[in-house]
Amino acid sequence: MELAHSLLLNEEASSQLGEVQKAEFIFEWLRYLEKLLLATNRADVREKQKALVEQLLSLLNSSPGPPTRKLLAQNLAIVYSIGDTFSVYETIDKCNDLIRSKDDSPSYLPTKLAAVVCLGALYKKLGRILANAFTDTVGNILKAMKSAESQGRYEIMLSLQSILTGLGAAAAPCHRDVYKAARSCLTDRSMAVRCAAAKCLLELQNEAVFMWSTDLDSVATLCFKSFEGSNYDVRISVSKLLGTVLAKAVIAKHPGAAASRQNARRVSLEEVLELLGTGFLRGSSGFLRASGDMLKGSSSVSRDVRVGVTQAYVVFVSTLGGAWLEKNFAVFLSHTLSLVSQLNSKATQTQTDAVCCRRCVSFILRATVGGLLGEKAQIAAAKDICQAIWKLKKVVDAVLSDGNLETRLSSTDVAASQHALVCALQELGNLIHGLGTTAAPLLQESSTGLLDGVVSMTLHPSVSVRLAAAWCLHCIAVALPSQLTPLLDRCLERIATLKSSPEAVTGFSFAVAALLGAVAHCPLGIPHGKGKIIMALAEDLLCSAAQNSRLSLQRTQAGWLLIAALMTLGPAVVSRHLARVLLLWKCVFPASPKDLETEKSRGDSFTWQVTLEGRAGALCAVKSLISHCGDLLTEEVIQRLLPPLPCAVDLLTQLSSILKTYGNSLKTPSVVYRQRLYELLILLPPETYKGNLSAILKELTAELTAPDAQAAASACLLPALCHPDDLLILSPLLQETDHRFIEEQLLLGNGVACGSLEYDPYSVYEKDVGGDSVPKPLPPALSVSNSASKLFGVVCAHVEEAERILILEQLLSSIKHSKGARQQAVQLHVVCAVSNLLKYVAGSKRSLGPEVRRLVLTLVLGALESPNPLLRCAASEAWARLAQVVDDGAFTAGLAQVSFDKLKSARDVVTRTGHSLALGSLHRYLGGIGPQHLSSCIGVLYTLSQDSTSPDVQTWALHSLSLTIDSAGALCHVHVEPTLSLIIMLLLNVPPTHAEVHQSLGRCLNTLITTLGPELQGNNTSVSTLRTSCLLGCAVMQDNPGCLVQAQAISCLQQLHMFAPQHVNLSSLVSCLCEILLDNSVLVNLCSPYLLLRRAVLACLRQLVQREAVEVSEHAVLLARDSGDLAADADIKEVGLEGALLALLDKETDKSLCQDIRETLHHMLTSMAVEKLSFWLKLCRDVLAASADFTAVTCLDTMQEEEGDRGDDASVLTSRNDGKPHPFSNPRWATRVFAADCVCRIINQCENANRAHFDIALAQEMKKSDSRNDFLVLHLADLIRMAFMAATDHSDQLRLSGLDTLLVIIRRFADIAEPEFPGHVILEQYQANVGAALRPAFTSETPPDITAKACQVCSAWIASGVVRDLSDLRRVHQLLVSSLMKVQAGKEALSHLYNESASTMEILAVLKAWAEVYIIAVQRHKSHKQTSKTPINSEDSVRSGSPSADGLLDLVCADLGTLSKLWLAALQDFALLTLPAEFASQLPVEGISVEFLCSLRSDATMESITTCLRALQVLLDVPWPRSKIGSDQVIHCADLGIELLNVLHRVILTRESPSIQLASLEVVRQIICAAQELVKEKRRSAEVDDGASEKETVPEFGEGKDTGGLVPGKSLVFATLELCVCILVRQLPELNPKLTGSPRVKAAKPQTLSEEGSRLVTAALVILAELPAVCSPEGSISILPTILYLAIGVLRETAVKLPGGQLSSTVTASLQALKGILTSPMARAEKSHAAWTSLLQNALATVLDCWSPVDGAHQDLDEVSLLTAVTVFILSASPEVTTVPCLQKSCIEKFKAALESGDPVVQMKTYQLLHSIFQYPNPAISYPYIYSLASSIVEKLQEIDKRKPEDTAELHIFQEGIKVLGALVTVAEEQHRSQLVACLLPVLISFLLDEKALGSASSVRRSLHDFALQNLMQIGPRHSSVFRTVMASSPALKARLEAAVKGNQESVRVEPPSKHAKSLGRNSSIQLKTHFL
Repeated sequence: MELAHSLLLNEEASSQLGEVQKAEFIFEWLRYLEKLLLATNRADVREKQKALVEQLLSLLNSSPGPPTRKLLAQNLAIVYSIGDTFSVYETIDKCNDLIRSKDDSPSYLPTKLAAVVCLGALYKKLGRILANAFTDTVGNILKAMKSAESQGRYEIMLSLQSILTGLGAAAAPCHRDVYKAARSCLTDRSMAVRCAAAKCLLELQNEAVFMWSTDLDSVATLCFKSFEGSNYDVRISVSKLLGTVLAKAVIAKHPGAAASRQNARRVSLEEVLELLGTGFLRGSSGFLRASGDMLKGSSSVSRDVRVGVTQAYVVFVSTLGGAWLEKNFAVFLSHTLSLVSQLNSKATQTQTDAVCCRRCVSFILRATVGGLLGEKAQIAAAKDICQAIWKLKKVVDAVLSDGNLETRLSSTDVAASQHALVCALQELGNLIHGLGTTAAPLLQESSTGLLDGVVSMTLHPSVSVRLAAAWCLHCIAVALPSQLTPLLDRCLERIATLKSSPEAVTGFSFAVAALLGAVAHCPLGIPHGKGKIIMALAEDLLCSAAQNSRLSLQRTQAGWLLIAALMTLGPAVVSRHLARVLLLWKCVFPASPKDLETEKSRGDSFTWQVTLEGRAGALCAVKSLISHCGDLLTEEVIQRLLPPLPCAVDLLTQLSSILKTYGNSLKTPSVVYRQRLYELLILLPPETYKGNLSAILKELTAELTAPDAQAAASACLLPALCHPDDLLILSPLLQETDHRFIEEQLLLGNGVACGSLEYDPYSVYEKDVGGDSVPKPLPPALSVSNSASKLFGVVCAHVEEAERILILEQLLSSIKHSKGARQQAVQLHVVCAVSNLLKYVAGSKRSLGPEVRRLVLTLVLGALESPNPLLRCAASEAWARLAQVVDDGAFTAGLAQVSFDKLKSARDVVTRTGHSLALGSLHRYLGGIGPQHLSSCIGVLYTLSQDSTSPDVQTWALHSLSLTIDSAGALCHVHVEPTLSLIIMLLLNVPPTHAEVHQSLGRCLNTLITTLGPELQGNNTSVSTLRTSCLLGCAVMQDNPGCLVQAQAISCLQQLHMFAPQHVNLSSLVSCLCEILLDNSVLVNLCSPYLLLRRAVLACLRQLVQREAVEVSEHAVLLARDSGDLAADADIKEVGLEGALLALLDKETDKSLCQDIRETLHHMLTSMAVEKLSFWLKLCRDVLAASADFTAVTCLDTMQEEEGDRGDDASVLTSRNDGKPHPFSNPRWATRVFAADCVCRIINQCENANRAHFDIALAQEMKKSDSRNDFLVLHLADLIRMAFMAATDHSDQLRLSGLDTLLVIIRRFADIAEPEFPGHVILEQYQANVGAALRPAFTSETPPDITAKACQVCSAWIASGVVRDLSDLRRVHQLLVSSLMKVQAGKEALSHLYNESASTMEILAVLKAWAEVYIIAVQRHKSHKQTSKTPINSEDSVRSGSPSADGLLDLVCADLGTLSKLWLAALQDFALLTLPAEFASQLPVEGISVEFLCSLRSDATMESITTCLRALQVLLDVPWPRSKIGSDQVIHCADLGIELLNVLHRVILTRESPSIQLASLEVVRQIICAAQELVKEKRRSAEVDDGASEKETVPEFGEGKDTGGLVPGKSLVFATLELCVCILVRQLPELNPKLTGSPRVKAAKPQTLSEEGSRLVTAALVILAELPAVCSPEGSISILPTILYLAIGVLRETAVKLPGGQLSSTVTASLQALKGILTSPMARAEKSHAAWTSLLQNALATVLDCWSPVDGAHQDLDEVSLLTAVTVFILSASPEVTTVPCLQKSCIEKFKAALESGDPVVQMKTYQLLHSIFQYPNPAISYPYIYSLASSIVEKLQEIDKRKPEDTAELHIFQEGIKVLGALVTVAEEQHRSQLVACLLPVLISFLLDEKALGSASSVRRSLHDFALQNLMQIGPRHSSVFRTVMASSPALKARLEAAVKGNQESVRVEPPSKHAKSLGRNSSIQLKTHFL
């Protein structure tokens, strides 16, 4: 393909290629040429222009495919736009000649089409340059269209669109001709042609004024006709045209001169709305009739027209925009509601039509009001809807209050108004649901009367309105949880008061049920006692139902509805009422079959209706119980549930005879009863009704084959039984789209109703309602079929084989003996039932007999050849499931062979599509059907994929091919290349009109890319060719006009980017994504009309930013700068891709898409927030400030105004009214919550970055050095402001987020000092803001969760120490006092709006906040007392904030009496609640913290665990609790202490947090200290007691007694060892003997642990060193090997070399532990001395072995660490340990080797260590080292003397060596001392300098001189006789000494004291820093 990358086509290379490769080559050249031309010099293009044009025109004549001709045309246009245009007319003439050609052969068609496309591209690019020739061209094209087939008409329309785009107003002479041609195409039989015509007309209306003036009616009629028989794409395109034209008509107030010439008229909004309304109500047939006829709507409108007009309404309003809608909403609302309230209108003549029209109106309102308006405008819209509801209510009230029978006609007004009320109530509910708590002011306005209006609608005569009102109340309660309980009380009170009104009983019971359903969405719940009230009311209704026949039906329904809804409150509430529910359940059915027979013989139609309603309700209540209260279903409860079931099934079998007896009035109640019973049986295990299986199966069979079965039900039943991937090859209506809500009805056909709430009132309380959509239960007839087919699968699987065969034969027979539509319906139901059977059998691992298999196969085979594509799809799924169930290779091969045979012989589309998908499904479920069949299968599918006569066959075959390749995996590698060639060939040749084929090709390509996977990164020729083909395929699909094809292209590129990122052009991919996502984003519903395309874009974007967030962001901004034609570009330039995504998040309504946007932004924030800090903070600030109340923000502290140079802080708190348009207009509360969450994330990101983010002095310094530097602390005012705005918002969720943000800010910035005001912190200046943010959270109407969070912030603020002034402190403290008073007042003062647990949460939050404040007050008081004891100056006193130290404690102490009682009461309650009776024996009797840690849940917060551990630490600081822990250990062997250790061990195992583990270890240390204290006390008591015999037993106190045994589970020491080992092995896995003992594991290098890890290891070693003191001598012997192993192990594993010879913290801890062990009393105790000595000798040997290990490991150990360890042994252990000759010799050798080391640091540290050893008082220890090493030291010093040190390292070595010799002089015997002094003096004198040399000496030589002189001055007086002897014997030495002394005196006299002298003083006193020697 590299040969294709040239300006001119390499014809030689292309001529040598095959047909497919040549097409690929040419397409690749054209792709490259397009980019190259734009980057090439104009002169170079002109030079090659002639040859290039010739090549392009020759390609034009070579029948290019659709993508190639499009690229060819674009390149031709670019060539002429860059080069000369002199030959362009010649090219145009050639194209016209090609179009005029009489050759109509199929082979010539591509050339004609290419010519058409070229003309469009040339005129679009060159525009008015070609104005002279355009009339001939247009005329020629229009003439050609008359004889053109569909592809030609499609391309001609698009070409005309391009011509109009290029010429603009200059094309006016042809406007009418184009309009006329496009009119005919807009109703073309080809849907693609209709779409192209709509695009052409959309372009035409930009200049053709007549379209939106004089011909407006005609255009509208034309669009209505176009909607008839349309598909989804046509409705999208035509609705966009119609909506845009109508919007243009409304806004064109002053048409101008051009319009005047065409007699343009002004069109009013009312006329436009009437036009749309006419189309909605009458379709395209009503414009020539009188207006009265029009409104009556005497002819019905097809659903596709109505849905199309609905979409046009949305486009119309979206084009005009949110501001227009806000202004004209009242008019628009009135009009839309009138669509469903017209008298005698066909739109609402039947319930089916009414439901569908209501959906359309609801969609119009939701898409406009919900999508275009901001929150304030939505609140205004809600008020308008309320007014509309009140107006409609007045109509109803007037009719109901008029008793005159003559006015009965007015009741039709009620019927007409009911549908408008349903739409209004549903939209009002949706609006408030979306607004959340920001809608609170709306409910508080008495003038609006919103709640009164909605509640009054529950009494409406229409059930639909009553249910809609109930649902509206549900939405209000979910949005405003504070309204839930008052509304519930109000409705319950109305039921009780109006029990005699049928409407009131049903209406308010609906309302109560809907409100109970809302409880699940309100975390704060409702008061517990409401359940009791509702249950009592339900019982009362059921018991009183029989008292009044007028109310029997309503009361029965209401009673059971309330019980069913009550079950949703869960086990906690229902458990109290379960017995009564079960009793009612038992009583509703007859006790025996005999009683049922008696029932049948009495009663009438009405009583049976009541009976069936009651029993259906009871079944629903039990179903609700099982669904929502599974925890209550014990064996006993299940046994009580079962008895009525047989009777319920008996009634099912009798229903047909009851219907015959009492007539059709019972038909609907009987259908509902059957549905309820089926639903309940599906939930129950089949074993519970095994005695009735046969009866149920017979009824189900009759149900499935009933004469009135509806064929149209396929869209309801089948999609659930098809694989989701297979639905993609069917209608787009089955896919998720933005218009799914209205498009669903088109699937059902005109005879079947959409789902609606009135079909099942019980759905009003169900939990699983998605988002803000109203529940949409299907009509009972459809629902019962669905339930029956599901239950059939369960029941048929559990009956005997013989019965199963009989039933299946019966079903087959029913299909055979039915005809026409009924046969299709029966087949549909039977296939559904059999599919469910196979699904259940496969899931439960059952099997089917041979005869059953045969029958199922026959059934499915028939369905595979059904004309219904959905049924074929479901049948292919069943075909594969059958093979899965049988699980036999031969059987599967047989099925495949059946399909092969059918595909070979059949020529019809139905058979070919069904069996090709069957093959794919077999592969999907069985992972292939064997290699031998794979080639055959792929071969057949290849052939079918190339069947150009049938796009459907191609689509299904390609989809099946993708399934086959996907399942075959590696087996398919041999087929990858040919398959890819096939895909590319089809992509280059299949017409764009066949979008479904292109979608399947895209799925195939995606599967191939996945199959190749990481291989695509390869560089060999074959892989490179495959990769190029994949990229080429993606490019073809990207240029396809179909949105779903583009989605496939993006998905393929996403896969390619995952596997071979370096080969995907990120720049072009990002620009493509941004163009799709953000183009025309002003039109909310039109940024891309396809939801799946937007999802694909976001999914790809999310993956890209995970790896390359910075690059993606930069590419997006560059795209915005380079291209000026995108509507959203201005935003991207200002706010970047991140801001554009935030704006999209605010407008987008699809939940999964919003989640993708959030994740994308999170990834970008994580990668870029620190580098682009100001940008991200500004984004968040703009979102939060866009709708903030700025009157509140002005409450600022004056200190902020005084700030001068605080970077960005100076301007952040000023008004944002700077004249620029705000990038975010009125963002919704959810977007603002997300922005607040982003602020917290930004702070967390900065924590892991530069420390200057939290150090203002450093930040300001770095900012000065480089102005590009940016740090979080410089934006503190910004952060405070954002937190303040969020915390004081109307939205409760945002208030919580704001308080969370404020808490994070306080915790992160509290300790940062203010450099300008020493002693102060930077947060002090924001005290007023913090107080203002907190104050609203403590008002009486604030929800408990917000108050609880505010209490946490309050305590954190006080504890932070920021507030110093007592008056400021008192203001914040007063907020907590108000909460405490509320707690003190008890239940009366607490809110009764929420569940009691919410009040408890608030109380605990208040008490916890007070506890934290009290703790900090006490700590400050203690520290203040300590500092006051030491004298400090007054400035320090002020700086420490001492005045508030006692002040805070005084404030708390005022309420301490109350608080202590409340704290204790809370702890006692907690203890009772967390201690289940059955576990009482296993848990400790007392200790709240321990109980919490024992029953630790996975969701327990770190803060709670830390609090409990701190509580334990504080408890164990007090002597009395410590004594109890120790006491338990000794007396009861192992109770509280061991239990506590086990609990702590579990905490450490389950929580990875280092802080929690450290806190746990601190508690362990305290437990061990307590045990030590007890052992010491026992020993002391025994020593004081009388008798020597007592003294002999003294050492036996402690664990191990006289045997040394430690019993696991009974031993405190053993439990401690387990815990410490756990900690150590986690940090240093090499300490695990199992690991290190493995031959495969090589010892690693020593490692440096993290700071947390080091602290954990240190803490564990401290505990280990303390353990011997808790043991008896024998016990200490047992544990000593383990302790030594661990301590030395830590030393060995962490002895890393550090600069300057420093020791790591873990090595230091290890040495400290060793010293503690070596000096333990147990080492000297009589009973343990020998054993300890032996073990310690072995330990020393282990340390010595570290130098030369056997396995060669640990070569990099720090020598200084090991020498120090040896020194610790020498100096701390008893002489018996270290004076063993072999050990002593080895130790001496190590020191000798260290002295010879080439590392100066090692030498220096060795001297220091030897200095300590030589001074050791015991000669047995020190002398051997002196004898062995003294001579070596002297020699080393003499060597230094000879070469005179010239660097600091040697200077230090020399100084340390001299110190060692000085120590030798001190410890030497008298007779040897003179010799040592005589050796030392010459060395020291040799370093002296005379006066002359001293002046010019280096700093090192000067330091040596000073050091030597200082030592000589000390030695001389001390050893005067030796000194004099030496001086006398050597005159030279004496002279040098005298000269040096004299020179030094002169130097001191002349020079002032220098820094050098000070450093000498420091250097001369170097000591060993570690204090363990």
